Amino acid sequence: MTNPIWTPSRERVARANMTRFIAQAGIGASANVHDYASLYAWSIVRPEEFWSAVWEFCGIVAAGDADGAVWKSVLIGGNRMAPPDPLGGPRWFDGARLNFAENLLRHRDDGLAIIAWNELGLQRRLTFAELYAEVAAVAAALRALGITAGDRVAGFMPNIPEAAIAMLAAASLGAIWSSCSPDFGVQGVLDRFGQIEPRVLFCADGYRYAAKEIDSLRIVAEIAQRIASIEQVVVVPYLRDRPDISSVTRARTYEAFVASAAGQSALEFAHLPFDHPLYIMYSSGTTGLPKCMVHGVGGTLLQHQKEHVLHCDLGRDDRAFFFTTCGWMMWNWLVSALAVGAAVVLYDGAPLLPRQTILWDMAEAERVTVFGTSAKWLALAEKARLYPRETHDLSSVRSILSTGSPLAAQSFDYVYEHVKSDVLLSSISGGTDLVSCFALGNPIAPVWRGEIQTRGLGMKVEIFDESGESIIERPGELVCTAPFPSMPIYFWNDQTGEKYRSAYFVHYPNVWRHGDWAELTSNDGLVIYGRSDATLNPGGVRIGTAEIYRQVEQLPEVIESLVIGQEISDGGGDIRIVLFVRLAEGTTLTDELRDKIRAKIRANASPHHVPKKIIQVADIPRTISGKITELAVRDVVHGRAVKNRDALANPEALELFRDLPDLRG
Repeated sequence: MTNPIWTPSRERVARANMTRFIAQAGIGASANVHDYASLYAWSIVRPEEFWSAVWEFCGIVAAGDADGAVWKSVLIGGNRMAPPDPLGGPRWFDGARLNFAENLLRHRDDGLAIIAWNELGLQRRLTFAELYAEVAAVAAALRALGITAGDRVAGFMPNIPEAAIAMLAAASLGAIWSSCSPDFGVQGVLDRFGQIEPRVLFCADGYRYAAKEIDSLRIVAEIAQRIASIEQVVVVPYLRDRPDISSVTRARTYEAFVASAAGQSALEFAHLPFDHPLYIMYSSGTTGLPKCMVHGVGGTLLQHQKEHVLHCDLGRDDRAFFFTTCGWMMWNWLVSALAVGAAVVLYDGAPLLPRQTILWDMAEAERVTVFGTSAKWLALAEKARLYPRETHDLSSVRSILSTGSPLAAQSFDYVYEHVKSDVLLSSISGGTDLVSCFALGNPIAPVWRGEIQTRGLGMKVEIFDESGESIIERPGELVCTAPFPSMPIYFWNDQTGEKYRSAYFVHYPNVWRHGDWAELTSNDGLVIYGRSDATLNPGGVRIGTAEIYRQVEQLPEVIESLVIGQEISDGGGDIRIVLFVRLAEGTTLTDELRDKIRAKIRANASPHHVPKKIIQVADIPRTISGKITELAVRDVVHGRAVKNRDALANPEALELFRDLPDLRG
């Protein structure tokens, strides 16, 4: 494509936070900073200057020493990525002391802070003043219980305001927050919370999904019984005004818990080192017990501020939404927008059922300005022929964000043709490992069809070939070759740091290997082809799975698909590509449809991408955060055990792939 699919207006560029930051950086930088390219170059060559400029521009709130100095040095060990000794590694903003909750609650006025919806519509609104008061009340109750810095507080919560309130209350004391969404089974929760031993568990009595009410208290009762460290279970009434909590040991209702410390609600913020732990987050756990990644107060805050203020162009007048659960890192990312003073829009429930248009209805009603969702939801919305450009007033929507999986080129077409023509479509990519992004949008740059706009400022992202050479315009391993503030500070229960090192730094010495198969384009954008451990290698030609999905899922007959490489028992170590398809209701996989699928792939990808086998299945397994799980299916097809089925939202779907006659021989 020779021309971009969208270009920002001059007015939009002129008023963007990024433009103001470039002007400010140009005054103080040691290099000539005058546009985004020079800004990015400066951010990775002079990280100390760049990150201190972000700190000042975003107005990070921190305590100074007796002389008023906030930190002693910005970066120590900047040439070191992997920890060389147990729990060692680069150190950021040495000497700084701050509090995460204080930064998110810096606005204490009548501006809207939280807008909460579910499948039934609007549920609640909270101003910043009201949010501050509620956080103060919960923090007082936690303090009365003896919760202090370093203690763990866990949430098994729907995406409702009380989840954010509990997190902020814990963070105000310096406690460590960790959460799972309530659709996790008992073992999935035990595999996570059992490792970190929380003292307090916040939960709700249940949740709604796809017009069904699901009780949570049975699972909570077993969790509370089996995790001995839990001293208090706090139950938020969500489905019922007065839920029966008698089956849950050491349980109190949210109201009773807050009342236990009535009159002691002055909010005091514990000022902590930059690398004090804030969150414990988890790997998917599909290949074993989940890894517990610990993220620090300062790194999380600074990285999120950079992404919200500069890359998303957020300000006080914005209303930011992302479709997520409390078990996905995008929830943590979204809630951080409170620090900007933007209103955070929460949605709890199914995104298409019982009402297909519910998210667009919400965006219109609440005048959402930044609308975030998944690539899969956009693809399903297109399949469902949802054309909000014709049915909804989306004049407020300035940006649409997409993540969770690579955004297909045809989804760019769908957004600009059927959602809104004048909108910044930002495909973003990162992960739980960094609780942020390696690649994201740029409000002052054009959008190219099928590409992520840019590498994140301060993130020295490159593409490596197998020998560790940096390449462009060719697929390879996505890596980061310099430290960044939101690297995990350590893994829980990893005293030697071996789990941390083996997760990222084994393949290339002193280089973070993220596990994505990607390409740096001539536009300095990125294309993600899928996970590198799920790439296909038929006949020695390496292929990203997303390249196949992009073609197959354009066909109206195909709802979604999953592709694996099946090992061939010919002694040569080769594989054959097997494509599984879930088809539209009433559609059968005929020879004609197989030929149509193969022709589409051959014409628009290459003959190497064409699957040897195409098989219809009734469902496709996915993780609880909604990502299809190619590796688990690959294990089932090859007769290997799937180590942690509780990490899947629909583990029963795996049985559809076991002992398939079409895969024999």
